[in-house]
Amino acid sequence: MEKPILLSIVMPCLNELETLAVCIDKARRFLTTQGIPGEVIVADNGSTDGSPELAAQAGARVVHVPQKGYGSALLGGIEAANGKYIIMGDADDSYDFSDLKAFVDALDAGYDLVMGNRFKGGIRPGAMPFIHRYLGNPLLSWLGRLFFRSQVGDFHCGLRGFRRDAILALDLQTTGMEFASEMVVKASLIGLKVTEVPTILSPNGRTRPPHLRTWSDGWRHLRFLLLYSPLWLFFYPGLFLIITGLLVSAWLLPGPRKIGSITLDINTLMYASFLIISGLQAVLFFLYAKVFGIVSGLMPKDDKTQKWLNMLSLEKGLLLGAGMIALGLFSSIGALIYWSSRHFGPIDPMISMRLVIPGTVLFSFGIQILFSSFFLSILMTKRK
Repeated sequence: MEKPILLSIVMPCLNELETLAVCIDKARRFLTTQGIPGEVIVADNGSTDGSPELAAQAGARVVHVPQKGYGSALLGGIEAANGKYIIMGDADDSYDFSDLKAFVDALDAGYDLVMGNRFKGGIRPGAMPFIHRYLGNPLLSWLGRLFFRSQVGDFHCGLRGFRRDAILALDLQTTGMEFASEMVVKASLIGLKVTEVPTILSPNGRTRPPHLRTWSDGWRHLRFLLLYSPLWLFFYPGLFLIITGLLVSAWLLPGPRKIGSITLDINTLMYASFLIISGLQAVLFFLYAKVFGIVSGLMPKDDKTQKWLNMLSLEKGLLLGAGMIALGLFSSIGALIYWSSRHFGPIDPMISMRLVIPGTVLFSFGIQILFSSFFLSILMTKRK
């Protein structure tokens, strides 16, 4: 009886006729040399140059994935794979499929995701454009480590191995180049065991231009990292705006302040109130994004966040919003009393605005919290 397949080597393919056969040959040679029961899968994404036919002749199993995109092709290949382990890599001969032992050893050691690290393994001359090597990859990898507390040093290495069941459980959603980032981000958020092994990157063997587009694909990766981290995108900036606005407001409410020859008064107080209101809006956006991400499956659930979200309720939000509106009303009544003391005639704006501006901020807080409570309640409604 044949042994069950342990390793599936998956290559996404879109018109890779020049290098595909070499990659398949190296992958099959690795399986044979190491005595690993395995298969080579080519996930074809609509090639028109004869790549699927060449792959089949070279001994690979071809999986046709009609939905366009790097992520779509890989996900189609992963779902079709029979191996307990999967190693994925580009079919442009930039990675050496005959040297995958470090990945298999790490998977055997119990890791769920094994990332290649090109900066540790080596980047051959001409293998990576200057801007990718010294700006794009280091910057995006640093942001990934900052946002998601990941230890991965090369977020975008195309050569990586993983346990098939662990990655399918992540329910990956993206279809383009950002699929690579989504895998690392979700693995980090959910607490999978992740490690890295040094990987050598060589110049690819194509004569045609690469599918990767520096600025548009770089922006897609950056946008993905930001959207998957509402804490850094919304909450921290919002909290900074609120604290800054409150400090400036508290400093100016008693009266005008001088800094050298400059006098700061109600105009600055108005801008400070704008910071407070904008900050609250950003914090509310954080709540919207977090709840929607978890409910829609874009973000994995975690006990800490779930416990925090369980504390939110429509009724608590309505009470808080109503309380803010009441405080705003008191401040407005104070302004009205001051106006009446002047027989509803001309008043000193330096005094009245110090009552009106806080009241306006409190009214705005109350109204935003009221409507946000209903919106969050809609997002959190349980459904089949």
